[in-house]
Amino acid sequence: MGHLDHATFGWLTPVLSYAMACIGAALGLRCTVRALGATGRSRRNWLVTAASAIGTGIWTMHFVAMLGFGVSGTDIRYDVPLTVLSLLVAMVVVCAGVFAVGYGRDRTRALLVGGLTTGLGVASMHYLGMAAVRLHGDVTYDPMRVGLSVAIAVVAATAALWAALNIKSPVAVTLASLVMGAAVSSMHYTGMVAVHVQVTPSGETLPGATAMQFIFPLAVGLGSYLFLTSAFVALSPTTGEREASASAQQAESAAGRQQARTV
Repeated sequence: MGHLDHATFGWLTPVLSYAMACIGAALGLRCTVRALGATGRSRRNWLVTAASAIGTGIWTMHFVAMLGFGVSGTDIRYDVPLTVLSLLVAMVVVCAGVFAVGYGRDRTRALLVGGLTTGLGVASMHYLGMAAVRLHGDVTYDPMRVGLSVAIAVVAATAALWAALNIKSPVAVTLASLVMGAAVSSMHYTGMVAVHVQVTPSGETLPGATAMQFIFPLAVGLGSYLFLTSAFVALSPTTGEREASASAQQAESAAGRQQARTV
């Protein structure tokens, strides 16, 4: 058996990965709140932004945590197409869950369908990401722990979507995103505890890219996307603010016309 180390860089990767999950969740919740206050194309755009933020946050959390994953007696490489596929799965499935909630007539059913879809998607993303791992040896999983990690993913996703529908204030959004980040992280580490590796030492070169060649630059890129989008969302006016400024402009022009008449 190879000794598995989930934090080869100490606390850096778990803390950083948790922060990424929280930022993605906060941005996703904020965009969903905006979407529910908008209509038409604007609603669709906000929902797509919410889904891309949550999907990016979850994927970045997983792979930043994987930067700290090491197995004694073997190098680790990542299959590039499978890793990219896991990112696309995270995006598409979260998108389906968010849209189910954004456009669902029956809220309870929309929540359950959205939560189940998104949760299973997050779990698929995690295990696809794990399938992309290349090492000298055989990887096996403890079925009970895998089941538990999938259950955590579904509960976490349902809770996150419920929060998106019911939470409006910035403080509550912050708290909900911290909880959601913790849930995504606990799903990841539960899934990782399910992993057993039987190392077969070999001098052969492993296929795929190292974490630093491929995953690190991609995680930095996606992290930057999250920060920039967060800044854009924070600075763009809410529907209420837009309506208030439009009515203020109308009142101003009416007052101007009134003044012109009296002169």
